[in-house]
Amino acid sequence: MRTLLGFLLRASVVLAATALATFTLLWNAPGDPALAIALARYQSVVPAEVVDQIRAETGLGLGFWTAFQSWLGAVLVGDFGNSAVTGLPVLPELVTAMSYTMPLGLAALAIGMAISVPLAILATRRPGEWLDRFAVAIASLGTAIPAFWLGLLLILLFAVQLAWLPAMGARTPSHAILPALTLGLGIAASLTRIIRSGILEAREQSFLPALKRRGVVDRTIGRDHIAPHAAIPVITVLGLELAFLLEGLVVVEVIFGRPGLGSYLVSAIFSRDFPRVQAVVILTALVFVAVNLVIDLIYRLVDPRIGENDA
Repeated sequence: MRTLLGFLLRASVVLAATALATFTLLWNAPGDPALAIALARYQSVVPAEVVDQIRAETGLGLGFWTAFQSWLGAVLVGDFGNSAVTGLPVLPELVTAMSYTMPLGLAALAIGMAISVPLAILATRRPGEWLDRFAVAIASLGTAIPAFWLGLLLILLFAVQLAWLPAMGARTPSHAILPALTLGLGIAASLTRIIRSGILEAREQSFLPALKRRGVVDRTIGRDHIAPHAAIPVITVLGLELAFLLEGLVVVEVIFGRPGLGSYLVSAIFSRDFPRVQAVVILTALVFVAVNLVIDLIYRLVDPRIGENDA
C-alpha cells in the first residue's frame, strides 16, 4: 500500500509539473496566440475585432494563472474542453488520433522485438566472431541513423524506385508498413545491443559453473538463470523505448503524411490551440507514468528481491 501511495504521489507531481511547464511555454511563445488561432480558423487575414473576440472567447485575456486554473479545473473532472480552432470537443478528436497511432506503435514494437531477440541470441552464441561483430555493427549503425532520414530512404527505395508499397496516407494496412519499419528498425538497434550485453553479463555469473557440474542442462540454465538476469536491463530499455516511441511517432507520421497523434500535435502547435496541445501532453505524460508502473511490476515478477524493502 505504501508503495502504491508513493507511486500515485510521484505520478501526480509529474503530471502537474508537465501540464504547468507546457502551458507556460505556450503562453510565452512569440507572437499573439489569438491571431494564430484566428488565422488557423478562418484561413485568411481577419480584422482586429475578430482577434479580440477570439481572445475573450478562449480566455487568453484572463491572465496566465486564471487561464491555467480554469483549464486544470476542467481537466480534473475529465473535461479537456473544445478546440480553439474547430470548436469541437478535444477528447473525441484525441481518441480518433490515437486509433491511428497506437496500432502503428505496436507494429513498430513487434518488428523491433522480432529482429532484436533472435539477432542478439545468435550473436552471443560465439562472442567475438563474425556474427557477433556483424550484429554489433548493424545495431550501432541503426542507432546512429535518424528516424526521419531512414524514413526518407525507405520511401525512396520501396515507394519510388520499386513501387512496392505506398508512401503517404493511412487508407489500407499496407500504408503502415514503411512507417512501422522505420520505427521498428530503430527499436531493434537499441534492443539488440542491450539484449546482447545482458546475456553476456548473465553468463559470467559465478554460480553457473556449479550448476553445470551438478548436471543441469544448458537449456534449463538459460531459461531459469541466464534469462532472468538478462531481463532486467532489457525491461528497462524496452520501457524507455515504449515511452519515447511517441516522440518517434510524431516525426514518422509527419514524414509519411499519416493522420494520428503526431500530425494532430503539430497542427495544434502551429495554430496555438492550447486545449489540443495540453491534451496530447497530458496523454503522453500518462503513458510515461503507466510505463514506469508496468516496469516496476515486471521487475518484481522477474526478481522478487527488488520489492523486499517495501514490505
